[in-house]
Amino acid sequence: MGRYVFKLPDVGEGTAEAELVAWHVKVGDVVAEDQIIADIMTDKATVELTSPVAGKVLAAHGEPGQQLAVGSPLVEFEVEGVGNAAGAEAPPPSNPAPQASVPLTGGQSAPQSPPTGGSTREAGEGAPAPAQAGNFVFKLPDVGEGTAEAELVGWHIKVGDVVAEDQIVADIMTDKATVELTSPVAGTVVALHGEAGQQLAVGGPLVSFQVEGKGNQGEAPPPSNPAPQASVPLTGGQTKAVAPVSSPLRGEGDQPKAGGGAPVARTLSARNERPLASPAVRNRARDLGIGLQFVPGSGPAGRIEHGDLDAYVASGGRGSSASGSSTASAYERHEGTTVTRIIGVRRKIAEKMAESVRRIPHITYVEEIDVTALEELRAHLNSRKTKDQPKLNVLPFIARAMVVALRDQPTINSHYDDEAGVLTTHAAVHIGIAAQTPNGLMVPVVRHAESLDPWDTALEIARVSGAAKDGSAKRDELTGSTITITSLGTLGGVIHTPIINHPEVAIVGPNKIAERVVVKDGQMVVRKMMNLSSSFDHRIVDGHDAAVFVQRIKGLLEHPATLWMG
Repeated sequence: MGRYVFKLPDVGEGTAEAELVAWHVKVGDVVAEDQIIADIMTDKATVELTSPVAGKVLAAHGEPGQQLAVGSPLVEFEVEGVGNAAGAEAPPPSNPAPQASVPLTGGQSAPQSPPTGGSTREAGEGAPAPAQAGNFVFKLPDVGEGTAEAELVGWHIKVGDVVAEDQIVADIMTDKATVELTSPVAGTVVALHGEAGQQLAVGGPLVSFQVEGKGNQGEAPPPSNPAPQASVPLTGGQTKAVAPVSSPLRGEGDQPKAGGGAPVARTLSARNERPLASPAVRNRARDLGIGLQFVPGSGPAGRIEHGDLDAYVASGGRGSSASGSSTASAYERHEGTTVTRIIGVRRKIAEKMAESVRRIPHITYVEEIDVTALEELRAHLNSRKTKDQPKLNVLPFIARAMVVALRDQPTINSHYDDEAGVLTTHAAVHIGIAAQTPNGLMVPVVRHAESLDPWDTALEIARVSGAAKDGSAKRDELTGSTITITSLGTLGGVIHTPIINHPEVAIVGPNKIAERVVVKDGQMVVRKMMNLSSSFDHRIVDGHDAAVFVQRIKGLLEHPATLWMG
């Protein structure tokens, strides 16, 4: 029997520690492989950790509420075989004679037992029995609560690599975060299951290792790379696969270099691969109009980082041209196409938008509102605010108007389960704020907006929107809204047709405020006007009720003193 130490993995990119939320096991429990053993929480998500091995729990490190460092021991198991912990008791060898060794790739060596028969030989003579070796299959863990699959962003290893425990092996991306996965064992990579851009099921095989001891599987599967492989002899007539030189899987050290040692810009046509980069880098590159396939990456496995974009822009890079020059004429002809796979958060947004439009018959209602008095009040309050109070924009006033209008029409503050035919009307008003983030459109939630004054509302909108943008929003800050505001601020245009955030039944969308000439009391005057665009689920909200709701909001905003009267 041996001892296996399961260390806290890195469950979020750049996360140095995580909070232990709860244990699902206790000392003395016999645990199956992939059984849930603990819940941990980072600033991005709550994650259920599963056991990488089957065995008996010898020790559980940490108490609920405690912050644990990534890479520190979490659970110690008694397992069959050697385990992975120094000092663990190994099963007695069948032949106690001293062992020699033969060199392997990477400077490591494999133990070699002398032959039976009363005599010993020099290492390399004859065919002595091989040391005990097993196959360990590392399965894709659940890196986000409720996540059924994740996208493989890129590999940090290739077939034939000798990997240390806790070494980064792959980057994966869910709709919540990009995560660097580390190896739970030390061993040689036998197979990689999946290619960059592929969706992998949680619990499915990710990497197969050859390890010392029995491992956690029977016979090792064939390598996932079908290209012919060279081999080097091991003891006992066995061979060890070595990845071919032309392997398409790139490790950290084999990025192509130019004559001066600088990385060469990669192109999709030449390498037939998707450049490695985080969602934030991809969005920034898109804003800059830069094709990532032309940007040299300095990160692990050629990952493109923000500094690489800065360097590319500083060098005057604008993409690839036939002459290789970084400058181009304003009238230069362009050829070719760019194919972009819709993945990660953007794919989730696309699915949710399509589901909302498919399932909900939208009715859109637009009304113009004179916000001159509201803007005067807002300017007055901002001029008198204290240092600890935020600057007010129009959103807290719209949120308050919605809260007051919902008192007369509570059905609009509802969720509709069309499959079950059940409408759930909420007493609390949890307002979703549609926000553009580096990872795409998200809807952080201002909870209990009915209990907040304009300052508190502004603070909460800024807090949850900021958390969504920097990736620190918790799960309960991104779910549970009962009605949503969508605003593009000064880019709001004249009107728009907002899509309802399913399963809600209404969404309100203010457009930009602009000075217009209007007729008031028989006189042509300049007023500050804003159109309010709103959409409703026509199965629940009739056109008359939608108009009454918007007109109530209009009246409140045009007479802002009434917003907090009762």
